[in-house]
Amino acid sequence: MAKTEVILTHNIVGLGGESDQVKVAAGYARNYLFPQGLAIPLTGSNKRRMESLKQRRAEREAHDLNSMTDLAKGISKLICVVSVKTGEDGKIFGTVTAGMIADQLKTQFDIILDKKKIHLELPIKALGDHEVELRLHADVKSTLKVRVESSTPLPDKSTAPVAEAPKTQTRAKRGEQQVYTSERPNRPERKPKAKAEKA
Repeated sequence: MAKTEVILTHNIVGLGGESDQVKVAAGYARNYLFPQGLAIPLTGSNKRRMESLKQRRAEREAHDLNSMTDLAKGISKLICVVSVKTGEDGKIFGTVTAGMIADQLKTQFDIILDKKKIHLELPIKALGDHEVELRLHADVKSTLKVRVESSTPLPDKSTAPVAEAPKTQTRAKRGEQQVYTSERPNRPERKPKAKAEKA
């Protein structure tokens, strides 16, 4: 298979970053990278252009590092509140995922953060406060406090109705009258069926 060398103009996952010189299949370069504007062929004039691409890449990476460092300082002071549905006993239906946390950051604080940067070892399955690790950059890590609250009100034990003792009946011994502690429903008296006379 024929290989050709190209200079990448954008970051491509699994291949390289901007201004990297890589070898790829000729068909991949000709049919995908060049038409999409993701790479340029390796020529003398493009080699000189590579220096400006490297400078642009270094400036962008420095800007990303500075912005993520500032974001890490600010986000570590915040408490993100996530409301979830719970049952009567306070148990969560489902789990709190990185996507839910990213959505709440966007709605509560206008912070747009990719859910891949929120690292949960296990999904959150309990109410309360939790510490979540954020991997904002290769060199920048931070923590976010997440408070999981119930959106359904839990029943208050002090105002809950007290269950009444079940009404029972006591059996009388032979010769005594039966006493019922529960009321019997009024039933119409049954009339004995008349026996059909034999003719």
